[in-house]
Amino acid sequence: MSKIKQTREEALTFHMEPRPGKFDITPSVPMTTQRDLSLAYSPGVAVPCEAIAATPETAYDYTNKGNLVAVISNGTAVLGLGNLGALASKPVMEGKSVLFKRFADVNSIDIELDTEDPEEIIRAVRLMGPTFGGINLEDIKAPECFIIEQRLKEEMDIPVFHDDQHGTAVICAAGLINALHISGKKIEECKIVLNGAGAAGIACLELVKAMGAKHDNCIMCDTKGVIYQGRTEGMNQWKSAHAAVTDARTLAEAMEGADVFLGVSAKGAVTQDMVKSMAPNAVIFAMANPDPEITPEDAHEVRDDVIVATGRSDYPNQVNNVLGFPYLFRGALDIHARAINDEMKIACAEALAALAREDVPDEVALAYGKKLTFGRDYIIPTPFDPRLIYTIPPAVAQAGMDTGVARRPIIDMEGYASDLQARMDPTQQILQGLYARARQAQATMVFAEGDDSRVLRAAVAYRRGGFGRALVVGRTEDVRQKLQEEGLGEAIADLEIINAANTPHLADYKNFLYNRLQRSGHDQKDIHRLAARDRHAFSALMLAHGHADGLVTGATRKSAHVLDRINSVFDATAKDGAVGVTALLHKGRIIFIADTLVHEWPEEEDLADIAEAAAQVARAMGLEPRVAFVSFSTFGYPVSERANKMHVASRVLDGRGVDFEYDGEMTVDVALNPDAMASYPFCRLSGPANILVVPARHSASISVKLMQEMAGATIIGPILTGVDKPIQICSTVSTVNDILNMAIIAACKVGQTT
Repeated sequence: MSKIKQTREEALTFHMEPRPGKFDITPSVPMTTQRDLSLAYSPGVAVPCEAIAATPETAYDYTNKGNLVAVISNGTAVLGLGNLGALASKPVMEGKSVLFKRFADVNSIDIELDTEDPEEIIRAVRLMGPTFGGINLEDIKAPECFIIEQRLKEEMDIPVFHDDQHGTAVICAAGLINALHISGKKIEECKIVLNGAGAAGIACLELVKAMGAKHDNCIMCDTKGVIYQGRTEGMNQWKSAHAAVTDARTLAEAMEGADVFLGVSAKGAVTQDMVKSMAPNAVIFAMANPDPEITPEDAHEVRDDVIVATGRSDYPNQVNNVLGFPYLFRGALDIHARAINDEMKIACAEALAALAREDVPDEVALAYGKKLTFGRDYIIPTPFDPRLIYTIPPAVAQAGMDTGVARRPIIDMEGYASDLQARMDPTQQILQGLYARARQAQATMVFAEGDDSRVLRAAVAYRRGGFGRALVVGRTEDVRQKLQEEGLGEAIADLEIINAANTPHLADYKNFLYNRLQRSGHDQKDIHRLAARDRHAFSALMLAHGHADGLVTGATRKSAHVLDRINSVFDATAKDGAVGVTALLHKGRIIFIADTLVHEWPEEEDLADIAEAAAQVARAMGLEPRVAFVSFSTFGYPVSERANKMHVASRVLDGRGVDFEYDGEMTVDVALNPDAMASYPFCRLSGPANILVVPARHSASISVKLMQEMAGATIIGPILTGVDKPIQICSTVSTVNDILNMAIIAACKVGQTT
């Protein structure tokens, strides 16, 4: 699998566009009329103010406190970059806030404090306590981070959590539970060696000891060697608490006979000889980032019985904090917790471990392009497992309730889990799944329009995103100039530039085209113009001859023109079974609209074909199809000749015996709104439709563009189906991300029957 590559220019552009930063704040209540404003502010706001003053606990009812976390840093230990200061840490803290929202629907604000004085930080955070339901400390250097966290936990009545310490510890503990399960060992009997006596290392050792590991079975090492009882050099009170009675003085000596190695230190700290000296069925968690203490390849070269985890996504068993902190806070916030204690952290670890042992759902396997089964290469759940949100927070909440830190216990835990499942945005899972599948596919993608800067940036993103080779149709000098204008001059090395002047296959392309079109009014000159001068036809010829796996085009010309050129090489007309399906993503919902590209005015049989094609696309994207044939009429009223074909289309599908839900004709509100649908209890759909088959292409186009312009919906498509090869046609208003998404769709062969 290709490694993901990023450049300074891409990173800076990502953080600058479409507007600086990574999140906005939007109101959750109506703010349209004067009445709305008077309720939101004066005079209506006085009522909840008085209620909170009388009963402070009601702040959780009348404000966003119960779903708001502060991400706080002073920038003294920013990622692996060191002390960059408060202001330079802001991109990281914004990123952490976005992760809270993305993975657990927790609202979060980043706060950067411009001081290195622990007392000033403690005072500032404590004074902000009324605003937040929890505090996430981040990137504060040791030992100050220990002092700050401990004092704030003592002085505040909301959860305070330093993720650099405890986040790593929780995920490490989850993986360790399963690794020891596989190796048949008990934690209280294991010899555990930890290298790296910083915040994360100390937290890891404290948590495994809380889970049953014996003090003198745990040996901690730092840059000066083993931390043993009696050592004085480079010590502090936190290291001293873990000093062991041992004769070992170096990491190599400590590793002899060790059952477990936990590394939060530096690249290359562990040698193959150290691995050889460990106990049978040893466990190695080499969590240094970006490069582990020892790579899985090097460890397995000398031992085939070891279980290895790292902090990297390109190896199995990634120890990733995003598996922990969003769900810990979700569970803590939902019981209005006073703290996050060890019992809640252990509950999180045990729930993660148990989840990894369960059968992995098909949608997760589909997302990662492989079957995931509990074992040596799968001891920790994947970060995009949709079960995390409704599995981990309930376990955390229950532990908080059992240990007395809950202000408001959850009575119906099953209902709570259902609510959690419903609140997350399924579209994110779908997109992530497609990206993961594309990385597995490693498709060679043709980008037909190398004279457009958006296309070039999408091609670079495709290559650097680790999806496969990117072929660009254009002239080398033109591409180089465009990339330089975009600040991506060096990216030309990532692209393969192809055109009629430098391909050895032009004669074959022309022969193929002449044999195909000679009886359609095309002479040799026409064929030459098409093959050598039209980039859409040329790109399609590359695809037809197996010189690429997929094609993306259409960003610079109208779709009708592009489709006409595609048809010179492939059979992509309505009578050939081609259909265009557009995915519309908005407010956590995904709706497919069809046909948006090929059929101008489909009849009953065509509409049934369109429904089947759209159902195939929906399933390829991990959704079970529910098709509604939409009209201005609902189940025969009002009577209209124009609506009749939508009514008949359902009968056509009846005769075909398809294996998905469908019904119609119906209006859009009946199709999408459960309350409106309830007025028609005979409707065969078990829930809101996710595929709308529309009467004509013009109504499809109007619907899509209206949602895009007025509602800000994300549009993917039209996704071209029913063609022999993966070809996707963008719109002329496509953004770089839109074009990249279409390349991902092509790489995943969405819409292909084989």
